[in-house]
Amino acid sequence: MHRTKLAAIAVAVLMAGIAAAAAEDYPARPISVIVPFPAGGPTDALARVLAERMKTSLGQSVVVENVTGAAGTIGVGRVARAAPDGYTVSIGHWQTHVINGATYTLPYDVVKDFEPVSLVADNAIWIVAKAAFPPNNFAQFIAWLKDNPGKVTVGIGGVGGGADVVGTYFQKSTGTRFQFVPYRGAAPMIQDLVAGQIDLTFTQVASALAQVRGGQLKAYAVMAKQRWAATPDTPTIDEVGLGGLYASFWHGLWLPKGTPKYVIAKLHAAVVEALADTSVRLRLGDLGQETGRPRSRRRKP
Repeated sequence: MHRTKLAAIAVAVLMAGIAAAAAEDYPARPISVIVPFPAGGPTDALARVLAERMKTSLGQSVVVENVTGAAGTIGVGRVARAAPDGYTVSIGHWQTHVINGATYTLPYDVVKDFEPVSLVADNAIWIVAKAAFPPNNFAQFIAWLKDNPGKVTVGIGGVGGGADVVGTYFQKSTGTRFQFVPYRGAAPMIQDLVAGQIDLTFTQVASALAQVRGGQLKAYAVMAKQRWAATPDTPTIDEVGLGGLYASFWHGLWLPKGTPKYVIAKLHAAVVEALADTSVRLRLGDLGQETGRPRSRRRKP
């Protein structure tokens, strides 16, 4: 029995040493962050700002890859199938890691097949229209929709996605009707909105902030309790009379299920350090993203 205990202790010490060495070695090569939407959109911009700063903490390149299609399910599915070694990371949000699990038949489970790393940023949804859209305020906007049932075209980032859900909820809350036009992501949708190919959209503040500021688009309301810091002139959904109709796209990072805890901890620490950087926070604020420094992953007793 004494020899057995000694052998068990020796094995435990050896395994602890191997784990410690592995933790020190990670990352030993570049890390890929999979953005499940086209380049130029809010998720892509957020990923690139984070990746640029995280490489300093990790000592390795953090490469952003755009893997698009099917409301983000193709890119997220690639991460679900990746080796759980910390070198393939998913960045996503409320749509990709919650809504898609309810609206699509997926070859992966949005909860069981991933390890959460960090909550990164929050981004309110606002109601934005092409510059030539007739209504000049929210009251006129609702009246115009009711006077033209089914005629307005609304861009969404994929059928069954976040904007689709928010738009449907909005119709039921206001007694209005419009047509949904699906896109592969926010960037091409906003391009068509600016060009006047569609009438309006329910999208993240970050998706259309530059165009609203430049007068290429008009914003009617932000679907948040308080006015968004990046767009203080836009009234809240409460202020325009639809109290409680809140919606936002929070963003986070995930790894494949089974990724070692030390890898998760190291990536999380890199995110914490990135979001503590004043220049990163300012850049994300300019994009319309609101950040909070992630809390410790340790659970309360």
